[in-house]
Amino acid sequence: MKNWISAALLFFVSMTVFAQETLTIQVDITNRKGDVVYLREGRKNIQEIKADDKGVFKSTFAIKEGMYTFFDGNEYAQLFLKPGYDLKMTLDATKFDATLQFSGTGAKENNFLAAQTLIDQKIDFDSLLALDETNFNKAIEEKRNADTARLEKAALEANFATLFKNSLEANLNGLKQYHTQIMANKKLNNTAAPNFVYENHKGGTTSLESLKGKYVYVDVWATWCGPCRAEIPFLKELEKSYHGKNIEFVSISVDVDKDHEKWKTFVTEKELGGTQLFADKNWNSDFIKAFGIESIPRFILIDPKGVVIDADAARPSNPKLKTQLDGLVK
Repeated sequence: MKNWISAALLFFVSMTVFAQETLTIQVDITNRKGDVVYLREGRKNIQEIKADDKGVFKSTFAIKEGMYTFFDGNEYAQLFLKPGYDLKMTLDATKFDATLQFSGTGAKENNFLAAQTLIDQKIDFDSLLALDETNFNKAIEEKRNADTARLEKAALEANFATLFKNSLEANLNGLKQYHTQIMANKKLNNTAAPNFVYENHKGGTTSLESLKGKYVYVDVWATWCGPCRAEIPFLKELEKSYHGKNIEFVSISVDVDKDHEKWKTFVTEKELGGTQLFADKNWNSDFIKAFGIESIPRFILIDPKGVVIDADAARPSNPKLKTQLDGLVK
C-alpha cells in the first residue's frame, strides 16, 4: 500500500510539473493553405503541428515564456506564449489578420497583439518616412504614446507588457535608423554620381562614365539575396518596356570574390538582361560606399549627365517607378 501511494504521489507531482512547463494550442483554420503549421522562435522552427483528420491543428508541448511567431505556410502572426496556457486560435487564411481571434488562457495578450497588427497596417509608412526630421520624430513619439496608452489600459500580464514595450522600442528605433538613411540618401540627389569601372559579364569592363547620355537605373544586388531575386522578373519586364529607349539598366553584384563563378553562372542560367557588372570590392567598393549601401536590393536612378536623380529609387515591382520613368525616358 505504501509503495502504491508513493508511486501515485510521484505520478501526480510529475504530471503537475509537466502541466506547468507545457502549453496546449489549438488552431482552427478556415480555407487553410496546407496540413502543417509552425511555431518559430526567431528564424528557428520550434514546433511543427499537423492537422488531424478533422483539419484541426492541436498540440501540447514544452515552452518557455516569450514572444513567438505562428506561420501557416503563407502568413505570420506574433504570439505571446508561456507554460500553462491553453490557447485556441481561429482564423480564415484568406483574410488572415482581419479574422485572427484567440480564446482560452492567454487570449487577452494575444488578442492585443492581433489588434496591434491591424493598427500598424493602417500606417502609411511611405508618407511617414518622407517627413522631415522634426515631423518624423513627432509622429514617432505620438505612436509610442498611443501604443503605450493602449497597453496600460488593457491591464495585461506584467511580463507581456515588458516584452511588448521592448518590441515597440526596437521597431521604432528601426524606423528611426531607416529614416536617417533616407534623409542621407536625399542629400545625394542632384549631386554628381561617383564613377565606377566594373567587370562586365559579357567581357571587359564598363564604367558609369561610358554610359553618359543615357538615364541609368542601377540595381545593387547579390545572388544570395532573396528580395533581390524576387525583383528580377519585374526588372526584366521593365527592360522590355524601355528597349531601344534612352535608358540603361545596370545590375551591380556585391557578391564576394569566392562567389564570382556563382555570379557568372547565375546570370547565364537566369538569362539576366541589361548590363551585368561585378563590383571590384563588393561592399567596400567605392561606388557602394559612396551611397552608404548597407542592405540590398538598392536602386539608384542617374540622369544622362551623370547626376543622381534618386539615390534610393523605387523597386521594379513598384508601379511608381514606371510612372517616374515614363516622365523622363523618351
